[in-house]
Amino acid sequence: MAKIKRSQVMTFMNTTPSAAATYSLIGDGVTGGSISYNPQVEEETYIHQDSATITVESYSPKLSLEASAVSGNAVFEFIDALRVARAVLADAQTDIVNVWAYESGGPTAYPAEKQNVSIQIDEFGGEGGSSVKINYTVNFIGDPIPGTFNASTLTFTPS
Repeated sequence: MAKIKRSQVMTFMNTTPSAAATYSLIGDGVTGGSISYNPQVEEETYIHQDSATITVESYSPKLSLEASAVSGNAVFEFIDALRVARAVLADAQTDIVNVWAYESGGPTAYPAEKQNVSIQIDEFGGEGGSSVKINYTVNFIGDPIPGTFNASTLTFTPS
């Protein structure tokens, strides 16, 4: 058994959603990010039992990120343009590909999932004397599409 490094869980964002997909790695300037799956559960205690029955009914995943503003970085430039436009609804949507590089198949066929998302801008600014930070949330829309991702050509292939 071996521990899995965070660098082996990669997320690529489509930074040109209105044209042919251009996937850019969410990485430069980002020091942490975890997918919160936010399970929606139903909890019931039946009259003949003393303990509850809990059932997971659905998930509401999102990926919250804090990033330093990095001029020239494709992901920052895309997110910053959404911030400036105060984009909403379809204008705030794109897709991401989550890549599980710790599994076999890479680098030309890493197991992956493509996910439609809506980008929520949370905060922009920072403390005096520090670099500018942009906090944003990637809200997942619907179910993911399983497939593979070629890290060399930056292309997703559905299963």
